[in-house]
Amino acid sequence: MNATDVLRKRMHNLYLSRPCPELDVLAHELMGLHSWFYRNVPFSALIRGADIAGWKHGLTKTWLYRGTLHGVPYDDLPELLALHPNGSWLSDHFGREVADAFADEVVRYMEDGVYSRAEFRKIFRDRYDDDWLEMMFSPWGGIFVHLARQGRVAFRDMTSRDFDLISAEPTQTQADVLPGLLRRYFAAYGPATLADAAWFLGLWRDDAKALKRLPLDEYERFELNGATYYHIGPEPDTDIPHMTLLSGFDPLLSSYVDRSAALPQEHKAKVILKSGICVPTVALDGRVAGVWNIKKDQPVVEFFSEVPDRVRREAAERVERIIWRMK
Repeated sequence: MNATDVLRKRMHNLYLSRPCPELDVLAHELMGLHSWFYRNVPFSALIRGADIAGWKHGLTKTWLYRGTLHGVPYDDLPELLALHPNGSWLSDHFGREVADAFADEVVRYMEDGVYSRAEFRKIFRDRYDDDWLEMMFSPWGGIFVHLARQGRVAFRDMTSRDFDLISAEPTQTQADVLPGLLRRYFAAYGPATLADAAWFLGLWRDDAKALKRLPLDEYERFELNGATYYHIGPEPDTDIPHMTLLSGFDPLLSSYVDRSAALPQEHKAKVILKSGICVPTVALDGRVAGVWNIKKDQPVVEFFSEVPDRVRREAAERVERIIWRMK
C-alpha cells in the first residue's frame, strides 16, 4: 500500500466514502463519536449519512479514552470503561479511599434528586473550601469523571450539563477487553500503527507495550515510511471523494499520531488550535483544504487557497443541508 491507499481505506472504514444510515451502528463501529462540543456528534453523523432522529437521547455521553467526551451506545459502556479501570486523577491526588468515599456521598444525593454541579456546590459549600469545590465539581469533570469511569454516572443526554445515575459498571479487566478493542480499532481506523492504537485508546507506558504482546498475526500488515501498519478486511470498492466535510474532532484527523495522511502540515495550526480544539474542515480529494462552521444559522466556509467558485458553492450547499437537517 502507498499513502493514497491508506487514505482510501481509512475513509471507507470511517464511512466517509459510503453511508452508515443507523446512528447506533455508526457510534458502535467508530467506538464513540467525539462530543466535546455536542453538535459535533450530529455533524459527524450527518456527514456519514446517518439518521439523527432522537440523537440527543439515542447515545450516552461520558468520558472515554484520553479523558475526552464521546457519545456511545449504552450497551458498549462496560467494555469501553474496562479499558481504564483505575478511577480518575482524584484517586492519585487524594487517594482512592477518599475519592471513592466522596463519590459514594455524591451518589446518595443523586438518588435523592440532585443532578447538577451548581446544586452540589451549594450543598457542600459549608463543609469544604473553594479550592476543594473547584476540584470536585470542576467544569472539566472532577468527581463526575471519577464516577463515570466506574460506570455509575453519565450526562443526562447529549446536550445536557446535568448527570444521571446509570448502571454500566465494567465486569471485565483491561486484559480481557484489550484484544477485542484493538481489533475494533483496526477494523474501523485501519490501516494504522500500534502507536496510533495506543494513542486512540489512551494507553501509556506499560499498557501501550501490552499491545505488542497481543496476537497480531490475524491482521494484514505492510511497511510504509519505516512504520508497520495493520488493517482488516478487503480493499474498499469506493474511491476517495472529491469533497468531504469533516466534523470538529473528526475521527479521520483525531485518531492517529501522524495526521499527515489527511492534514497537510502547513494547515495544521489552522485546524488544531493551541487550545487543542480541532475545528470542522473541508477536505478535497481526502486532504484538508479549508474550514467550515455554522454561525447565526448561516454556513461559513473558508478555503486556505484559491478554489473554483463551484467548489465554494458546493461546500456552502453541503453545510446548508446540515443546517436544514438539524432543525
